[in-house]
Amino acid sequence: MALEIRSPAFENGGEIPSRYTCQGEDISPPLEFSGVPPEARSLALIVDDPDAPDPAAPKMIWVHWVLYNLPPDCSGLPEEVSELPPGTGEGLNDWQRTGYGGPCPPIGRHRYFFKLYALDCTLPDLGTPTKGELLEAMRGHVIDEAELMGTYKKK
Repeated sequence: MALEIRSPAFENGGEIPSRYTCQGEDISPPLEFSGVPPEARSLALIVDDPDAPDPAAPKMIWVHWVLYNLPPDCSGLPEEVSELPPGTGEGLNDWQRTGYGGPCPPIGRHRYFFKLYALDCTLPDLGTPTKGELLEAMRGHVIDEAELMGTYKKK
């Protein structure tokens, strides 16, 4: 069974409901994880938008959420997660804060990728790493990965 990430709030490739965006409550959507390999020692989650600022002329990848050292038996995260599983580390998003920051595209319809990684180790305490720092720490330790993509365009 392959690693999988999904959300009961939106289909893969579908529109993210506005409640999970800056035009709504800006809360994290519910996420479900399955198929974690038995040899996994931790999970990492990165949510980003490769279409910033304009999907017609993207210039950067905007990071919305960075989590690491989720326990391998974690089956997901509830909507508006307020308490992360014990041992979970939080990284910095591109608003320079920890936690989830919802879609808020300045122009056009953007894609938002929820990327789940299964790692063969528990990472050391990285403090509040950026996405780049987390990816560097994960190098050589990813044993499986899965992706959920949702879209959003401001109303």
